[in-house]
Amino acid sequence: MQFYDIFNGDADGICALQQLRLEEPRASVLVTGVKRDVRLLDRVHAAAGDEVTVLDISLQANAVDLKRLLGAGARLRYFDHHAAGELPQHANLKAFIDTAPDTCTSLIVDRYLGGRQRLWAVVAAFGDNLQGPAQRAAAGLDLDEDELQRLRELGECMNYNAYGESVDDLHYHPADLFETVSHYRDPRDFINGEPVFGVLKNALADDHDRAGAVAPRAASGHAALYVLPDAAWSRRIHGFFANELARRHPRRALAMLVARHGGYTVSVRAPVENPRGADTLCLKFETGGGRQAAAGINWLPEADYLRFVAEFNKAFPG
Repeated sequence: MQFYDIFNGDADGICALQQLRLEEPRASVLVTGVKRDVRLLDRVHAAAGDEVTVLDISLQANAVDLKRLLGAGARLRYFDHHAAGELPQHANLKAFIDTAPDTCTSLIVDRYLGGRQRLWAVVAAFGDNLQGPAQRAAAGLDLDEDELQRLRELGECMNYNAYGESVDDLHYHPADLFETVSHYRDPRDFINGEPVFGVLKNALADDHDRAGAVAPRAASGHAALYVLPDAAWSRRIHGFFANELARRHPRRALAMLVARHGGYTVSVRAPVENPRGADTLCLKFETGGGRQAAAGINWLPEADYLRFVAEFNKAFPG
């Protein structure tokens, strides 16, 4: 029997797996990548009797390979909060899907585990820009304000590390980051004793300074659109920067575009005060997907830029 752990390379995916492996320790094949690398099941060739755990990647985007693995006799557990599409009915599939805008995969795993590793769920929720749910999850954990702030920083740093066109843009491969995280039962020990945290925190600050110098291409009371240049720092920081701007202007939708040769990568944030519609907008484009509060388009050709602007303004009118 072979075990496979397939997870998104962001804070949510890593922390979800960390919770499970603290409770269910076992050696496994790790399959992950940058945050936008969500079609991960096509890399897995599990056979009858193998066990596959999938965390924080869209079931809808992996439907064909999910059916292939089930057909091969593999057993799968699937935890996610993105749009799932039609859920296959199969005895070997146990799916834990919740697309509510105020949850993330790590909070779903937290419910599954009865809260036994909740500190890591708090880290993930902060990393996914779910400030309220993170605070609610932390209630009763006897954390002081400084500890809560440090958990937020860790979540943001882990999430920041997942953004890039390829792993070459990242400071750490997500599989390596998980391996480092896996040695720490308590995230506060990681914060206080692991040099990786300091490296990510300093790198995030440097990239944030560059992003802060970019003015919006368009901004109003209800929506704003930014275009960042084609550079490694832009690809790394755009998710964090989008989350920060969303918190700063909670009534405003946000589109964050990163230039690429001949087009853009797009991140969309629905207004924090009404966190719906981001996925519906992005699914109108071929490589779009995500969840209600936050979604994206992996590749927007230059020729579709004006159509995207029109659809963005239609989705989030004043």
